[in-house]
Amino acid sequence: MIRLLIADDHALMRDGLKRLFALGDAISVVAEAASGSQVFDILRATEIDLVLLDISMPGISGPNLINHIRQQENSPRILVLSMHSELQVARSALNAGASGYLTKDSDPETLVAAVVKVAAGGHFMDPRLAEQMAFDVGHSAQKLPHALLSNREFEIFTRLVRGRSVNEIAEELAISNKTVSTHKARLMQKMGCNNNADLVRYAISHALLY
Repeated sequence: MIRLLIADDHALMRDGLKRLFALGDAISVVAEAASGSQVFDILRATEIDLVLLDISMPGISGPNLINHIRQQENSPRILVLSMHSELQVARSALNAGASGYLTKDSDPETLVAAVVKVAAGGHFMDPRLAEQMAFDVGHSAQKLPHALLSNREFEIFTRLVRGRSVNEIAEELAISNKTVSTHKARLMQKMGCNNNADLVRYAISHALLY
């Protein structure tokens, strides 16, 4: 039996997932969380095999949350279930330590199969994103500006467009203010943006505001 933690800030989503997994006998939902801090509280008190994680939650979230989970002793496997179908978002999650990525418009059978595979030590990629990734290799000249960012630059970009200050980002990522400012300058240059408002407009137009 797979001991599953559902981490999603929408109660209706958590309830629907619990009903889905209750239809079979391979997966047991032993806990649920609505924020990153709740995830850590549960992991300290409960034995979990796999975290089914929405990367857009209050507080610590996204790649930073994934990275912190993976740093825990005997950390569980992580399967991201997200509304975001952008390849860069998926790549960022996988690079942070997730073992799988699936979008929320996937069919129930695919989700159950992904949970079982990742919990068993495998990896799973949303088929549509996997196809994009295959065709994306070697075509950097055709990539959108945000796809040219390094993982750290993209991580800082997502925080800037959510209204975080340089000081707040430095604290969240445990790096210096100067380092954040340097990355910010580089990512703005790569994306052709002059200020935070330009970054926000870009994020909205490319569905990257999460």
